[in-house]
Amino acid sequence: MTVHIAFETPKDVKDQVSELVKVVANGNGRLKKGSNEVTKAAERGTAKMIVMAENVNPSELLAHIPLICKEKKIPFIYVEDQGFLAGDAGMGDNAKTAAIALMEYTKAAEEAFNAVKAQCDALN
Repeated sequence: MTVHIAFETPKDVKDQVSELVKVVANGNGRLKKGSNEVTKAAERGTAKMIVMAENVNPSELLAHIPLICKEKKIPFIYVEDQGFLAGDAGMGDNAKTAAIALMEYTKAAEEAFNAVKAQCDALN
C-alpha cells in the first residue's frame, strides 16, 4: 500500500463507489475534482464524501486528505484508477483525477450514497 491509502477497499465496494460517482456526475448532485479542490472542501468540512484513486503518483499528493477527513468526520474511500475516476466523474476521455469530493447529492443518489457511506464507516 502507498502512503495515502489507509485501508484496502474491496472490489465490490469500488464498483458501488463508481456507480455513485456516475449518478452524481449525471446531474444528481455536485462534485469537486482534483487534489487542490478536494483538499479545500475537506478542510472547510463541506464535502459529504471524498473518493481517492489508489494509483496516484506521487502518493504523497493525497497523504494529508485521510487525516483531514478523520478530523472533520468526512467519509473517504478509494477506487483503483485515476482514469476510471475521471471517467466516472464525467471529465472525458484521457482525463485523470487523483480525487473527487461529493459536495451535494439529490434524492436520486441518496440510496447509493448511504450504501457507500456505510461501507466507508465499516472499513475505516
